[in-house]
Amino acid sequence: MPLREEFERDGNWLFQRRSWLPLFLYPFVIAVIYFYPGIAYGHLTSTFWGPLCLAVSLLGLGVRALTVGFTPKGTSGRNTEQQVAETLNETGIYSVVRHPLYLGNFLMWLGIMLFPGVWWFATIGALAYWLYYERIMYAEEAFLRHTHSARYEAWASRTPTFLPRLGGWVPSRLSFCLRNVLKREYNGLFAAITSFVLLNAIAHLFVDWRFAIDFFWQVVFGVNAVVFVVLRTLKKQTKILDTEGR
Repeated sequence: MPLREEFERDGNWLFQRRSWLPLFLYPFVIAVIYFYPGIAYGHLTSTFWGPLCLAVSLLGLGVRALTVGFTPKGTSGRNTEQQVAETLNETGIYSVVRHPLYLGNFLMWLGIMLFPGVWWFATIGALAYWLYYERIMYAEEAFLRHTHSARYEAWASRTPTFLPRLGGWVPSRLSFCLRNVLKREYNGLFAAITSFVLLNAIAHLFVDWRFAIDFFWQVVFGVNAVVFVVLRTLKKQTKILDTEGR
């Protein structure tokens, strides 16, 4: 099979499983904590390093929120069954970077990978992320090239793939929709914060031989759990978060 078709095939396969395949990272994070307790414990229980890593992940969530808040219905987001692109997003954050959602995902994962404080692990994790999502981005762009042809080519020729350019922002034609963000991104927030809390607890388990969660993470998790339950209830039981055309 030609390399181009192989990349597209692999990318589509990964696209359909991208919601859970990154979970295979967790055993490696736990192994790092187990084999490098002297380094990991200090970072995972630090009142400075933990919030800093959390801020990196929340920055990633903010990038996703900025993306989702301005995008119309019928474009790729958390769907996993097939590629969707009824319209080509060219404005807003898509005017400075072609794959803002994956940039947001990277920052969210980067915060978690940095948390144990083992630099070589964070570096390898970042490289693995790039290899993983490169195929997915290739498949998505092949789909966009097929569905939007010359318009896609023009947009792609002036817009960076992953690292945003500093100028050239084009305001979105749509207004920011907070309800759409709350409806679509609460799961990501809950998963990210739960990851930090579990890693903090695992550090205590491996070093102190007891189950414990630091007070900061108890508060963060408690607030996050309330937000999760409220937003999930609103999404599943009401139409408060529904917005026409989003």
